[in-house]
Amino acid sequence: MSSDILEKSGVSYENQLSNWIEQEKAAIDLISAIGKLWFEKSIELVIFRNQLIDRSGSEIMGLHQYAKNIVKKPITVFDTAALASEILKADVCPSKIDIGKLAYEWHQEKGQFASPAEFIGKKLKSFIGKKATIAPKDVVLFGFGRIGRLAAREIISQAGKGEQLRLKAIVTRGNSDIEIVKRADLLRTDSVHGPFPGTVIEDLANKALIINGHTVHMIDAKNPADVDYTAYGIHDALLIDNTGAFRDRAELSQHLNAKGISKVLLTAPAKDVPNVVFGVNQDTVDIKTENIFSAASCTTNAIMPILYVIDKELAIIKGHIETVHSYTNDQNLLDNYHKKYRRGRSAALNMVITETGAESALKKVLPHLAGKFTANSVRVPTPNVSLAIINVTLGKEVDKDMVNEIVKKYALEGGLVEQIQYAFSNELVSTDVIGNPCPSVFDSQATIIAPDKKSAVLYVWYDNEYGYTRQVIRFAKQLAEVRRMIYY
Repeated sequence: MSSDILEKSGVSYENQLSNWIEQEKAAIDLISAIGKLWFEKSIELVIFRNQLIDRSGSEIMGLHQYAKNIVKKPITVFDTAALASEILKADVCPSKIDIGKLAYEWHQEKGQFASPAEFIGKKLKSFIGKKATIAPKDVVLFGFGRIGRLAAREIISQAGKGEQLRLKAIVTRGNSDIEIVKRADLLRTDSVHGPFPGTVIEDLANKALIINGHTVHMIDAKNPADVDYTAYGIHDALLIDNTGAFRDRAELSQHLNAKGISKVLLTAPAKDVPNVVFGVNQDTVDIKTENIFSAASCTTNAIMPILYVIDKELAIIKGHIETVHSYTNDQNLLDNYHKKYRRGRSAALNMVITETGAESALKKVLPHLAGKFTANSVRVPTPNVSLAIINVTLGKEVDKDMVNEIVKKYALEGGLVEQIQYAFSNELVSTDVIGNPCPSVFDSQATIIAPDKKSAVLYVWYDNEYGYTRQVIRFAKQLAEVRRMIYY
């Protein structure tokens, strides 16, 4: 290689490294602003739905790269850091703000403004000077399994100044010292989701866990109505039932007979109470008069946002939904008796055909599509992340780009930006979706259009544990009336 080529190569290398270091410095400034906004002003910054709190500099840089790829426009950490600094200076009310969207708009419109401060003043005009009217809501977790522990992690991590949901108690069968210690250990470590990024201290004398400074009472109860929550300083609380043991209004109403509980949210489908997929049909229920709700199932939360979009834009005539679902604790590790066919066979060794409630859920969430779908499920030997394969016959002729662009639009704009993530990687596999906050991760590379252009096969990934838990908490915030203003 000639010396001039080496010299050019060296200059390029040094320039790139120097630029990266400057970006890392800007990322550190951004991290500082994110922390101050969160803990001092209850303002949460995200970048195209991705949480920015508790992220490292390298993670921040990776999220900026994703943002560039999704909107196909330059979004730099220099811009987001500058805009975050201006938000910090302004009198912005408690809110959730997509700094990626703001940076994209700044890139397009900055010629119209004299400074970033003027830009923020206009974009967040309705947020500035507005007084906070949110009253914190006590929360009780009834059950502490897979969803219960993730809900505890997430409620604590989103606590900030404690102005929204406050986790006050966890109800389990048994709260001896050894049981509390074991449950604390399960909260600290997770084989799928990794270690809890915080501290969990056992306060055995007071039958409690202190999680990131939050005292959470560990209460023993076998029957829902047995607990007097007011004895623990808990009042007008939202109870999130993670057990799945109670599935109808009569059974769930037992929680309301306990002192201190005013609303109940079930993390499973329910028979005769509103089943809600947040982002799709939450506005169809009256949270003032109704006091028992269901957050439906993980699969329902995965498919409904996509079905809603496709039907609205392309008119679904009929379809079939096949879910490839990770095994759950409902199945047996080794062959043993099970009340349902096939689920008694070893979950770790077999693919297991079983039923899914996806089709029946349509009647409750998107009733106009009821009767148009068939559905089934295959449980597979993976511990987390599932895949919904949606085969639809459409009322319009389409091509792959058209379908993908429709979903991408809804993933970036409107009321489903928290629910749909538009994925474009050619190498996307299930483990890439672990920890994804969206219940629907649309695999754009996998979309198939039939030769007649009237049928499409859509692939939707979902973290059936974490993505679903985030949906539960979104709906919980609405029920608790603690949702902040949002700039998305």
